[in-house]
Amino acid sequence: MFDRTRLWLENRRLARLPVTREQWEDAIADWAPARRYQGERRERLFQQTLRFLLRKEFRGGGDFQVTPAMELKIATMAVVMIMGLDLDWYDGWYTVIVYEDAFVTPGDEMDEFGIVHSEGRVLAGEAWDRGPVLLSWQDVQAASSEPGFNVVLHEMAHKLDMRSGSANGAPPLHHGMDARVWHDTFTRAWSALEQAERDGEPFLDPYALQDPGEFFAVITESFFETPEPLEQILPEVYGQLAQFYRQDPLHTR
Repeated sequence: MFDRTRLWLENRRLARLPVTREQWEDAIADWAPARRYQGERRERLFQQTLRFLLRKEFRGGGDFQVTPAMELKIATMAVVMIMGLDLDWYDGWYTVIVYEDAFVTPGDEMDEFGIVHSEGRVLAGEAWDRGPVLLSWQDVQAASSEPGFNVVLHEMAHKLDMRSGSANGAPPLHHGMDARVWHDTFTRAWSALEQAERDGEPFLDPYALQDPGEFFAVITESFFETPEPLEQILPEVYGQLAQFYRQDPLHTR
């Protein structure tokens, strides 16, 4: 009953949302991965983006003014990730804070892993368990400028990962997926990246080796931004991500 009432109220608000299809198309025109979604899938991407806007609140960090076009672009990137899932995967948190550029966290701050940092950290994005997602607009705009880079996908991957209790690289898997296969597949990929880094030829951003949660977030960026090299280099990982996200970016048309 609650879900039906929520949907009914949301549909009423959706009908009054002052966003046109043309405005949305303009906002995402320079983000290449969105072009994979055409026909009915593109219409669904548009509609789910609007629902994301209804469910989340956008705020500017400091004096930064977040425009409707910025909201549309960020929301679309977030929704692309759950096109094979459901917007309910983003339940439990409500706010997206957007800074103009990289932001500095306060000193003596405890992060989402319980680590206290005596000096502020300079960040492009951050996701807090049951809290907001923080993003740098300059870094959002830089999506696709480097192979696999997308700060929105990265932080939203942390949010999905946290649904299992913590950002540990083991998000809640679907029925039929094997947690041991997931663990073993990503462990082998981790070892391969470590060796590639030692050889001076990393195939992913070495930041992935910070911890398993960062590995999952970085490899999610690659899955949606640069799926072809990921599938070629780590086909088993690509297969696991395709099962989890219920999407195959290489064959989304």
